[in-house]
Amino acid sequence: MRRLLIRAPLIPLAVLALLVTACRHEPPQAARTFDFDAFVPAYNQHIIRWIKTRQAETQKQLTELERELENVGGAAREALEIHVAALRLDQEKWKFRLSLGDYLKTGGPADIPSKLRWESGLDQPEIGDPSALKGGVFRRYIPTFPPTLRPFGDNSNNSFRGDLYDNIDMPLVNLHPATMEMIPGSAKEWAVSADGRTIYFRLDPDACYSDGVPIRARDFLMSIYLRVSDHIVNPYAKQYFRDNIAQVMVYDDHTLSLSLPEAKIYAPAIAGALTPSPSHFYHEYGSDYNERYQWRFPPTTGAYEVLPDDVIKGVSITQTRVKGWWARDRKYYRYRFNPDKIVHTVVRDESKAFELFRAGELDTFYLTRPELWYEKCEIDPVYKGYIERVTFYNRYPKIPRGLYINVSKPPLNDRNVRIGIQYAMNWQKVIDVMFRGDYQRLNAFNEGYVNFSDPSIKARPYSIQLARQAFHAAGYTVEGSDGILTQSDGTRLSVSVTYPAMPISDRMFGILREEAKACGFDLRLDGLEFTVAYKKEMQKQHEMALGSWMTNPPVPDFHQFLHSSNAIDDKGNLKLQTNNTFAWARADTDLLCEKSRVGRTAEDIKETTWKLQRIMHDEAIFVPAYTVDFMRIGSWRWVRWPDCETTHYSPPVVYDPHDVFVYWVDATFQAETQAARRAHRNFGESTRTVDVYRFKGESPFAAESGVAPSKDEPHTP
Repeated sequence: MRRLLIRAPLIPLAVLALLVTACRHEPPQAARTFDFDAFVPAYNQHIIRWIKTRQAETQKQLTELERELENVGGAAREALEIHVAALRLDQEKWKFRLSLGDYLKTGGPADIPSKLRWESGLDQPEIGDPSALKGGVFRRYIPTFPPTLRPFGDNSNNSFRGDLYDNIDMPLVNLHPATMEMIPGSAKEWAVSADGRTIYFRLDPDACYSDGVPIRARDFLMSIYLRVSDHIVNPYAKQYFRDNIAQVMVYDDHTLSLSLPEAKIYAPAIAGALTPSPSHFYHEYGSDYNERYQWRFPPTTGAYEVLPDDVIKGVSITQTRVKGWWARDRKYYRYRFNPDKIVHTVVRDESKAFELFRAGELDTFYLTRPELWYEKCEIDPVYKGYIERVTFYNRYPKIPRGLYINVSKPPLNDRNVRIGIQYAMNWQKVIDVMFRGDYQRLNAFNEGYVNFSDPSIKARPYSIQLARQAFHAAGYTVEGSDGILTQSDGTRLSVSVTYPAMPISDRMFGILREEAKACGFDLRLDGLEFTVAYKKEMQKQHEMALGSWMTNPPVPDFHQFLHSSNAIDDKGNLKLQTNNTFAWARADTDLLCEKSRVGRTAEDIKETTWKLQRIMHDEAIFVPAYTVDFMRIGSWRWVRWPDCETTHYSPPVVYDPHDVFVYWVDATFQAETQAARRAHRNFGESTRTVDVYRFKGESPFAAESGVAPSKDEPHTP
């Protein structure tokens, strides 16, 4: 998952400084040797050694715990049994992985099982509008120029990579953004093994890169090599491929398989997220990769490429539609990726960007913030219908925006204190005052996954009485002269909140702090520059921190946020640079996290994720803030959006409608609008709401949870 900016586009997992040298020397030729063939056997041995080491460590822990089970009872025994169950799952996983043999493997067509059931995914509804026109130039703005064009390596995980790669590249398979069913990508067919762990893919025979070179199955092995070799520092990729992929096997030029350590729901989508890498482009890959490929855009499998002349450093980046793109006539893609060019101009100040939009120099603009939707849009281009406004309701999972409580820091290790803080945060006032009541209160972590989110969980409302009741149960019974509660020894009820300092967040926490005082709680404000705030949180030095992470449908991910392996290291110290900023570590939560990752049915996933949501609510480690289930966008009327049977404005399971590229530029409308502006002709104001996809009502599984509602009464430790 990735961090969000306030507007909620992607931001980096880590913010790194870009180092530019004034003088460069050519490295030895050996440093650029493309040593894939030598890498494969060495890496295979590395993975096998790692698995055997983990297997031995797991067996040692299992033997020790099984011995302990013989001498304990009660709650201690129950906790040990949970831990033992998790270790047995791990042992089964290590055994399976060793049975596969090499991690990167080459076989032959005879090795493909004969009784596979191949699927094509062509039974899903079309994406986009048949009325869409190809051509034209679409103009947007970006607040900063990206630090690199590389798809991996230093600084590649920046806020612009979605536009360059994530929303463009063709993985093996995609998820349909309305039905969440599998649809073809660079693979035309796929099949799942009987045990659910291995997924086989047949590449589309026409699939090729933007330079015309055909995509081959071996390119997917190459993709892993480029990201995990020691030529670059990429610990996240190394861990991801090591932990989440058990084997990649190539059978011929058009057939490959990926095996997962455990059978999972949506296994084809998980395995099929892999994209190929063109070896002919990376023939100079070596230890100087970060510098050598800094501003080179690789041949792409997707609809848009960045040509060398399209990069004006610090000013703009232009994407050009690939001529003769191989998927241009394929179902799900033929009515998308319509403009010939997409120009991204750097405008560092949002107010200036809005003025460019108002003048017709930018084609669309985000208007979700109330001051933009109301005050800023009191302008002639809106009144006269040159700019059309839309409120689009989506079905994307809710961004988990709120306060992440570090339970390793006193007094936050006391559940009563955490519950009191929940009641002391007046988020509804923030919503009413700052967001005009247009936003909603977020109720829970990982809300909005329909059947995988428990709709019975509701955020605790602001309540002075209930907050003080909880604080009293934690021993804060004496009220000081300033109204802040203290313990009998004089310890004040005071906790700091870390957040990126900017006008909107400063104002927001100003409201929360004043409201908290009435509850006897001193909320200390720790507003820091964004990168400093992020680093502090990743170092687990915060007490509470404002956070919001990019969510990914269709299944919520609790493991990275709650599993103890992301909280505590082998020596019992806090584990840094992980997303478990709660520092939460508990055996029962670990087991549920493991089960949620390997559930094979919707019911399995629902059972574990509902329980995890309930634990987070009952233990009060996350303070839900606010959310929106819509996006407001202003578009000059020459930008057209779908309005057909299968797509109304945009598919629903998207955070930002721009990301699915279903819009187009109509040259006739553009000429008509520009003529009307010169003649001061009025089309009439156009402001509409598209709520056909808006989720109304509760999940059909709401009554089947089997989990008792929580009780918020304070308790004595």
